[in-house]
Amino acid sequence: MADKINVNIGKNKGKTPPKKKAGNFVRLSLFWAIIIILVITIGSSLTPVDTLKEIPISDVIHRANSGEIAKIEISGNSVKITPKGEEKPTEKSLKEGGSSIFEQGLDKDAETEVIIKEESDVGGTILNAAMLIVPTLIIIGFFLFMMRQAQGQNNQTMNFGKSKARLYGIDKKKVSFLDIAGNENAKQDLMEIVDFLKNPKKYEALGAKIPSGVLLAGNPGTGKTLMARAVASEAGVPFFSISGSEFAEMFVGVGASRVRDLFSRAKKNAPSIIFIDEIDAVAHKRDTRGGNGREDEQTLNQILVEMDGFDNETGVIVMAATNRVDMLDKALLRPGRFDRHINVTLPERKDRLDILKVHFKNKPVDSDLDLESLAAKTAGTSGADLANIANEAAILTARLNKKTISNAELVEAFEKVAIGPESKSKIMTEKERELTAYHEAGHAIVGHVLPDSDPVHKVTIIPRGRTGGVTWFLPHEDRSYKSVYEFKDAMARAMGGRIAEKLIYGEDGVTTGAGADLQNVSEMARSMITEEGMGSNLRNQVFPIEKDGSLLSGLVKPYSDETALKIDEEVQQLMKEAGRRAEIVLKSNKEYLEKLAKELLAKETLEEKEVKKVLTGTSLPKAVKLH
Repeated sequence: MADKINVNIGKNKGKTPPKKKAGNFVRLSLFWAIIIILVITIGSSLTPVDTLKEIPISDVIHRANSGEIAKIEISGNSVKITPKGEEKPTEKSLKEGGSSIFEQGLDKDAETEVIIKEESDVGGTILNAAMLIVPTLIIIGFFLFMMRQAQGQNNQTMNFGKSKARLYGIDKKKVSFLDIAGNENAKQDLMEIVDFLKNPKKYEALGAKIPSGVLLAGNPGTGKTLMARAVASEAGVPFFSISGSEFAEMFVGVGASRVRDLFSRAKKNAPSIIFIDEIDAVAHKRDTRGGNGREDEQTLNQILVEMDGFDNETGVIVMAATNRVDMLDKALLRPGRFDRHINVTLPERKDRLDILKVHFKNKPVDSDLDLESLAAKTAGTSGADLANIANEAAILTARLNKKTISNAELVEAFEKVAIGPESKSKIMTEKERELTAYHEAGHAIVGHVLPDSDPVHKVTIIPRGRTGGVTWFLPHEDRSYKSVYEFKDAMARAMGGRIAEKLIYGEDGVTTGAGADLQNVSEMARSMITEEGMGSNLRNQVFPIEKDGSLLSGLVKPYSDETALKIDEEVQQLMKEAGRRAEIVLKSNKEYLEKLAKELLAKETLEEKEVKKVLTGTSLPKAVKLH
């Protein structure tokens, strides 16, 4: 991945901005303040501080000879006197003449201690100098720090409205379309954009206009950002990347300012590409009640204005990515702004195999590593999910101190990503293990018997993630559509766990282990009625719940309360039907319920072949309504 670098393009030339003058005034004021403080400090340091009383030297000698002075300290021309009964000097003499104090009449037999310091006090001189210099340096350092802080704040203020876009230069590591597996249709559409940027004259000669905007829409992890990078690399143009949320700030007008700065930078580096990731964060539907004062709407309006202002000669193409096209403002989607919409879909089986080969290309693997089997199991996963599986397999192999990745690590990594890691450390009582075994066996038998259910892939009573056990169903092939029969069989097998608890422990013996299953059944039933038009009394009618685009409004129901009551009745009917079908299947195959539960208690985990072997002989009761 190319390194991200911050660049400032188009620096101000000529006139000095007004804020620079204000900064010069602040620095000049701080300079004079420092000078004044230094003068005061030096003057105070040079002023002698003397608390001793001055007396004539003759008086000192007289008092010393009389025994009134305990100690005399002589240093150069200075004499300090400590009278008897005192600990510190309290008097200072005015020495007369240059002779010694003994020559001036001091009796050598007097009871006075005389201390003569013949050398200069270098230490004191250094100490005095240090006492002068250190405070000065501290003051200077403090004001320099304050000046740097003020300058930094000034720079932040001046750059607050600047765009935070990162520039991926053409001299950085390139990403080509060969590095992206799958989504051939999306890549083909983007290759046309590359040709537009490389050969604009060819299209202009035919009167064709270069698209001003390209919107990449698809599920998270499908490679939208990577494809945008590939376009910039293939075309050999600068690529400005920014997230929609980076336009937003608490201050009104900052987002719009950043939009203007971003488009200005892109135009100066044209031909170039602007890529806005997660554009729905800043370009969602505008409030129907108005809201021109809101920051997000000002930012959106500025984006609309900038995209409208493009002409065919700018050479700037705006690319954006989102997984919520339904949330975008319609004004942004019209021709002239985002002219081209490209759907980046989840990879199909062949594409998944190609993606896995890319991610395992530089990893040491066993010669018999079965990527085709993994590609078949991973229907509905994105390229990011497959990359995560490859990484988890490598991590697991390293943890086991193995040199190459084998099928065992590959399967374990897949299951960890898909249904969560095993929690073998979680302690379960024998009663809980037994209940979990019957619960999971109920799911497995119902799913195995019903004809339109996906086959059982694996059953385990080892806790995984937040679940006490898992019954895993995987389709044999990718499917684009789902029938009413498949919906109903999926709901019935989801009810199998609760019904198995009921058959073994009685009506009041059911547990909270089926809570997630019931929620799943409810969601599937409501989706059938409101989104797919698969109800009995409300067949071929859909009742989507939409957001009106405002931040404060909640969900808006585009139907009456009477219709809402009918929907609830239909959902309840579907859930009851799922429970009845599961109960009929389990009652008719109760011996296999006991058999499978015992096998799970013994082995804890059963693979697809083992489950089929145990359930050989199960039958579909005639009482089960299939259609």
